[in-house]
Amino acid sequence: MNDISRLIGNNPILAMDEGQSQDELGALLEQYQRQRADLAADAPTLESLRVELDIAETLLGLHRNAEAWDTARAAVDQCVAAEAWQEAVEACDILYRTELDRSIVALGNGVWLAVTYPIKPQTSVALLHHIVDETPDKSDGGAVAAMAAHYLADLRTRDDEHQHASLTFLTTQVLAKVAKRHRGIEGQEMLNTWIEILQLNDPDELLPRLGKMLEAMVGGDWWYDRDALRARLPT
Repeated sequence: MNDISRLIGNNPILAMDEGQSQDELGALLEQYQRQRADLAADAPTLESLRVELDIAETLLGLHRNAEAWDTARAAVDQCVAAEAWQEAVEACDILYRTELDRSIVALGNGVWLAVTYPIKPQTSVALLHHIVDETPDKSDGGAVAAMAAHYLADLRTRDDEHQHASLTFLTTQVLAKVAKRHRGIEGQEMLNTWIEILQLNDPDELLPRLGKMLEAMVGGDWWYDRDALRARLPT
């Protein structure tokens, strides 16, 4: 598990020590499965979805990736139907981390939701940084994803000074690493110039470029109707 994955808070699996035994994870899975069985038919939708995500995450910890995929993939559809955007993105993150054949499709679907809806900024940053991890060193795609993560971190944490400082510090570090691998850029002045040359400092240019990247990643396999979701966004 990389440091980026740990950004998604309040998740018992991501908070676990990497030395967590398979027996302990197995016991945790049984606990979540009992919890699911005990939920009343009229239990709040969000509560049910959180249990499904806990089960999927635990299956992933047990290296039962195909089962984790099936559980999380079903959860995505349920989350979108319930407009539970945070949970939908977390489900996509689990799907990406299964490393199965369509994991990149899952990542693209998750990033679109993470950028479109005001979910936890840490989660949006985490998924965008997955794209950074996936792109070749010399590709502009990593720069676009890293800058989008920095933009969202700045935009969505302005009402929390501590969170703003810590998250933008991280996104700045990642952006600097991307610049170094991309063009050997070092130092703030050179970084600023690099950002300007690549036209990364204008959200009206940046976000459409990210959108084109997501189209390429997903290859038409969108799991929801984006036009319908856009139509329901506040104006």
